[in-house]
Amino acid sequence: MTQPEVIWRAANGAPIACRDSLRVLHDNADELRGVMQDMFDDAILIGVTDADMREHLRAMVADLVSPKQ
Repeated sequence: MTQPEVIWRAANGAPIACRDSLRVLHDNADELRGVMQDMFDDAILIGVTDADMREHLRAMVADLVSPKQ
């Protein structure tokens, strides 16, 4: 599934323009998307509901800690 192009923004709102940085961000997003899809698929096959699994994923994102804190 092709994802729409993401515009990554710096803290000041300006778009990130460095090609190397954009490649890292896109590669990380693709890798994470794959791992999350595998986790989601496994959970559904085990019997977890779509809604519960989506909520677990949302909670995981909400619990992320910024390295700038």
